[in-house]
Amino acid sequence: MTIFDVLTMIGGLCLFLFGMNIMGAALERRAGTKLEGVLAKLTTNKIAGLLTGIGVTAVIQSSSATTVMVVGFVNSGLMSLKQAINVIMGANIGTTVTAWILSLGGIDSSNVFVQLLKPSSFTPVLALVGVILYMFCKNDKKKDVGNIFLGFAVLMFGMETMTGAVEGLAEIEAFKNLFIMFKNPILGVIAGALLTAMLQSSSASVGILQALAATGAVSYGAAVPIIMGQNIGTCITAILSSFGTNRNAKRTALVHLSFNVIGTVVWLTIFSVVNMVFSPALFDQSASLSGIAVAHSIFNLACTLLLLPMSSLLEKLAYKLVPETQKPDTVAELDERLLATPAVALERCHMLSLDMANTAIKSMKDSLICLDKYDDKLAESVREAEDKTDHYEDIIGTYLVKLSALQISAKDSAKAAMLLKVIGDLERISDHAANIVDSADEMKAKGIVFSDEAQKELKNLKGASLEILDLSLSAFISGDKTAAANIEPLEQIIDELKERMRTNHILRLQQGSCSIETGFVWSDILTNLERTSDHCSNIAGCMMDVIDNNLNLHESLRAIKKDGGLFKEKYEAYAAKYL
Repeated sequence: MTIFDVLTMIGGLCLFLFGMNIMGAALERRAGTKLEGVLAKLTTNKIAGLLTGIGVTAVIQSSSATTVMVVGFVNSGLMSLKQAINVIMGANIGTTVTAWILSLGGIDSSNVFVQLLKPSSFTPVLALVGVILYMFCKNDKKKDVGNIFLGFAVLMFGMETMTGAVEGLAEIEAFKNLFIMFKNPILGVIAGALLTAMLQSSSASVGILQALAATGAVSYGAAVPIIMGQNIGTCITAILSSFGTNRNAKRTALVHLSFNVIGTVVWLTIFSVVNMVFSPALFDQSASLSGIAVAHSIFNLACTLLLLPMSSLLEKLAYKLVPETQKPDTVAELDERLLATPAVALERCHMLSLDMANTAIKSMKDSLICLDKYDDKLAESVREAEDKTDHYEDIIGTYLVKLSALQISAKDSAKAAMLLKVIGDLERISDHAANIVDSADEMKAKGIVFSDEAQKELKNLKGASLEILDLSLSAFISGDKTAAANIEPLEQIIDELKERMRTNHILRLQQGSCSIETGFVWSDILTNLERTSDHCSNIAGCMMDVIDNNLNLHESLRAIKKDGGLFKEKYEAYAAKYL
């Protein structure tokens, strides 16, 4: 084996890893929108969790990615530790799909139809289709499909390049001796664990083992312990991912590690006993690509069959290793590990934004109650809500910016842009609520009381404000287009109410029935309520943007007004009600 063979092998390995990354990322983007729905249906049922783990990992082609995702879900409160255990077990089975795909390269037959099953026969066609879809299609879904085809073609080409480059190793005595040494099961496990830990992918390390097995120098006796070690090595990704998480997320990573370590210890012991007592001839035979895929699948299935009935014991072990403390555990509101699955991360942002919307709208309603009857506790809750929405805007906004920098679909990008706009409006609504509470506090401190006529006008404006707040919340929570379309005519009514009330106030000032000091408070309240309606209008426009696939807020609002019949009808209905 020459230096050029070594360089070719390195190049093949790079292509293999790059292709796997490209294909996995594209598969993840296409599957990501459905992952939240799949996980939402998870129950404590062991089989449901197991099948979910198998399915998700088979689709995204990485047990490491699935496990990191699960750690993020547990850390964010989207999944319980009990559910996570079953998903992790399923992920170990799902990851064996890659080895079966790679084993197609070992097909050897003169039959034309069998030859067509070899990747070298069909990957050029996939690569051509992939290039066409990626370069000439504007649709994100088609581009991702193109990426999947291209990634698979690059992966298989890298595998074939590696296999061809290492053929010369079969002639080198030191290489043969290396794998004879790996017949010592402990050394085999250590080698497999270290290689996988470095690559952070069991699929990649199994692929490398299959490429080396093509030389004929790797026996089943050496390959099986390496495969067992690969399962332990793949845990490093989840362990690293669990740093800085809450206790349940740390327990999830430790369950993954303990599951693989216990499974390896049990089956390695049985493997060693069988080898020592019976010395099966199979263990000395050269391993084939398909043989390694079979061994990989059997081992992972055996581990699952052994430990699935004892999943509750794994949970107890995790609690022993990471015990509860008296200090309350804080759950990360937005976990950066979820950025590995952008669609799920975006949905988590949406969920937190809904919480922010409820907080902001409630704070405004509470502030209006304080205008009628000031309450210190209620006023304090409004101010606390204002701090809470400030915090929400900070963490959600920062997270959405990171998310938008990733390669996400146009639909997800539009939703992220909508959320960025909406959280700003929600934060301002809570600010106006705090301002109204300050006005109520000032009225109480200075003994300011509005005239009967002013109170009647204010009651009318508060009614319109409460209605527009409810419409905004409904539009945002349920994506209700009708509610969104009703907001703009009501916002126009509130604008007119404000102007009319200001004019009436000036008349009262001229008549001496109202003081200048009262006028300042009156003006502040009107301004805060009118601006609140403006923010409700912005939220309606953002929702219309998403519904109509349009990113121009002002164009969405103009479109509502252009629909003259509907806008006029709603405007007249609100005018009759409030004007």
